[in-house]
Amino acid sequence: MAIATHPDLRAEFPTLDREGIVYLDAAATSQTPRAVLAAMNDYYAHHRASVHRGVYAVAAEATDLFEGARHRIARFAGAEARNTVFTKNATEALNLVARGVAGPGDKVVLTEMEHHSNLVPWQLTGAELLWVGLDAQGRLDLDQLDGFLAAGGVKAVAVAHVSNVVGTINPVADICARARAAGALSVVDGTQAVPQMPVDVLELGADFYVWTGHKAYGPTGVGVLHGRREALEALPPLLGGGHMIASVTKEGPRFAEVPTKFEAGTSAIAEVIGLGAAVDFLTRIGMDAVREHEVELTAYALEQLSAMEGVTLDGPHAAEERGALVSFTVEGVHPHDVAEIIGSRGVCVRAGHHCAQVLMQALGHQATTRASFSVHSTREDVDALVAGIKRVQEVFA
Repeated sequence: MAIATHPDLRAEFPTLDREGIVYLDAAATSQTPRAVLAAMNDYYAHHRASVHRGVYAVAAEATDLFEGARHRIARFAGAEARNTVFTKNATEALNLVARGVAGPGDKVVLTEMEHHSNLVPWQLTGAELLWVGLDAQGRLDLDQLDGFLAAGGVKAVAVAHVSNVVGTINPVADICARARAAGALSVVDGTQAVPQMPVDVLELGADFYVWTGHKAYGPTGVGVLHGRREALEALPPLLGGGHMIASVTKEGPRFAEVPTKFEAGTSAIAEVIGLGAAVDFLTRIGMDAVREHEVELTAYALEQLSAMEGVTLDGPHAAEERGALVSFTVEGVHPHDVAEIIGSRGVCVRAGHHCAQVLMQALGHQATTRASFSVHSTREDVDALVAGIKRVQEVFA
């Protein structure tokens, strides 16, 4: 499968069967292809059992499906299965890392563009937070990062691979290398990157790399944490209970090996199997093709919206420097009103602070409207967005 030869990818997504739907909110949650639904239904219908526990045939089949998905998910991201941990979402994975890495008295470097999922967990540790700012095009001030690292004592550097608001693709391999040279751990939030572009976790050199299933054409309820083996082994578990132990006595537990150590309780079995089907779906398309398609669409959207009077865009000017989204404001109109009017025309966009209020403060906004693209998006979808914005301007003229 390739996007160029399969222009009607809409047919892969049942929700898009609804007449008049233009779905431009993939940065929040992607649509789910039929192959993912089929894989999850197959588990429930034919292989329903807990994994890792039973020796009977159905349980063994379920375990094979689950662990097979782990291997394919890890391979898809350029990681090792033995260092790939499943959580309920990216937020839980980032909490796991933050709580295990930092505490009062530690210094942690964040950026002003972080999603709350890679911000609030660090605030809850009680660590001292150091903030890397950004320029007028939404690019990070790496000289400021170097200054923090040169001062010494930094425990971790946490950064988004791709901003969910301004779309900036950050040079995470370079940032991870700088952190490592300064003796700091690197934590990368890859939730916006993994569905949009080729990602090789080992090549990036992150100590911890996190993403989520529901933005990558998979189900909700499953997140992924890839880690460097030594870093994972040093990390304490966030949750205790069944499965994550090697043994338990009255004196206390002895933890199982990574990744089992972090997967307490019954796993999200169907969801992991579904995410395995989602990465198979993306692999058949090819992530280079996904990236090429979404850059072309983003460039077209930037061209069309930047030509509109009264519309202001945030983020890098070049589509090659950003993820597949455009965040904008319409002069004299609240972003929620923009989204509501556009939504009444079937165009699904997101309005608000996008769980990035520190970034909104840096940009001088209370909120923006965001349109984000995916494998099924087309130029006609962008045209529908533009037409919707024109209607907004007519209503508020």
